[in-house]
Amino acid sequence: MRKELPEIVRADEWVPLIIRTDYTDDVAWREVVAALERAVEGEWESVAHLVEDRRWDGVTGDEAVAAAARDEELSVVFLADGVTMRSPLRPLLALDLGADDDEDLDPMYYQELIDSPRPREVRVAPDAVHMVHGNLQLANVDFPEFVEDAAADPDGVVRDE
Repeated sequence: MRKELPEIVRADEWVPLIIRTDYTDDVAWREVVAALERAVEGEWESVAHLVEDRRWDGVTGDEAVAAAARDEELSVVFLADGVTMRSPLRPLLALDLGADDDEDLDPMYYQELIDSPRPREVRVAPDAVHMVHGNLQLANVDFPEFVEDAAADPDGVVRDE
């Protein structure tokens, strides 16, 4: 049975949404938050909209996407999951909220897109979260381009370099 997740209320669409879904390592979580803070010094007004609520513990990517999709202004959500907490790089899982936009395509014209859906997730280093979020919000870069960047990285992570 799917659990009911709390509504996410963000004050600013330009602030990335980061949901903690793993509560096994508080030290790792503090490292993620510190890395986000270092990444925004002098450039951004806010680190991020951090959701630290144990009702999100163990939430899957699909569940997070369904909950976050209620915010129509949001294009991407970042999860601090088990991989984030175990990896020394602390990469967050970025989930594309626009990936399901292809569901209503007419197969007569868009069969190729239907047969090969676009990727909907990629790992992002904390220092690249604002860059990824901002570019997706502005539609400067498509999510698959970030997936390609991660594929070229030895650790499979989008970095802000």
